[in-house]
Amino acid sequence: MQTNRITKKILNWYSQNKRQLPFRCTKDPYKIWISEIMLQQTQVSTVIPFYEKWINKFPTLQSVAKSKSDILLKSWEGLGYYRRCDNFHKACKIIVENHNGVIPSDYDTLKSLPGVGDYTAGAVLSIAFGKGIPAIDGNVTRVISRLYGIKNLTIFNKLKIKNYVLSLIPPSNPGDFNQSLMELGALICSPRNPTCRTCPISFNCKAFHSTYPDQYPKKVKKKSIPHYNVVIAIIWRKNKFYIQKRNIESMLGGLWEFPGGKVKKNESLKEALKRELKEVVNFTPKIKKKIISVNHSYSHFSITMHCYYCIEFESKIIPKDPSKWISNNEIDKYSFPKANHKIFNFLNENSWDL
Repeated sequence: MQTNRITKKILNWYSQNKRQLPFRCTKDPYKIWISEIMLQQTQVSTVIPFYEKWINKFPTLQSVAKSKSDILLKSWEGLGYYRRCDNFHKACKIIVENHNGVIPSDYDTLKSLPGVGDYTAGAVLSIAFGKGIPAIDGNVTRVISRLYGIKNLTIFNKLKIKNYVLSLIPPSNPGDFNQSLMELGALICSPRNPTCRTCPISFNCKAFHSTYPDQYPKKVKKKSIPHYNVVIAIIWRKNKFYIQKRNIESMLGGLWEFPGGKVKKNESLKEALKRELKEVVNFTPKIKKKIISVNHSYSHFSITMHCYYCIEFESKIIPKDPSKWISNNEIDKYSFPKANHKIFNFLNENSWDL
């Protein structure tokens, strides 16, 4: 049967060519789960050191459930997409409270947990529990689209892709098969310039036998992302400055930041800073000097962050809760967004003096 031949070819290729990754050396569902969460929208090379440090610090699901959010976010700092960490923390607490600390092996129950979608549930259940459930990410979608000549990723065609994967999954080692499809997409069937001549299933690939295999599936044009100017204040009180924590439900939720916000149209940077500080902490600052402007990109927008040194003048800050006054030697105790670290790096290399 052709599908059996394709499955065997992919698995044989995977056994000989797979990357030796730390999360592939375990069947522990907790370790597989956290690795899959970290790998969402993040490159493998970036994830590996974060994964290894995380497992050393939080070796079990119970250790995550018992930890405070600040501690977890500090360990996640630099990995981005912080909502993943918050959802994982919530899910671990639910498992401890409602499932005796045992990760559910039932699809619907696992998928009901915060942050667990179709892909994550399929990956954990197939790799850790040996269940024949697809784990379809971007790599798998591309491989199957090219194999079967699917050009447009409509809802109907996405369902076809899922059914094709189901028809290929072997009963004996579904986890390896799901990983083999992902690996094939990552190493061979790349978005641009796929190395089809080394692909184990090119003999049956419709895209390979077409003139332009990299046109499968059809690429969706990305919309231009908006850019914002943002002003922030490092407000000094003697040798300490003010920081506040972002709402856990907001973007970058749970991280610490300097007060500030977006610059409005036709508003100067200093005008915007005074307005934002009045709105956020009911405070009129004395602006001493501009420190630096840094650029940073997120998935759906980009910013230029303009940073100013300020001091308390005629009024005092009415702190937002939670907030802290810290020295520059205490920065490592708190988790900050990457854009803030660009400012810290500049100040460390130059001077923290007012």
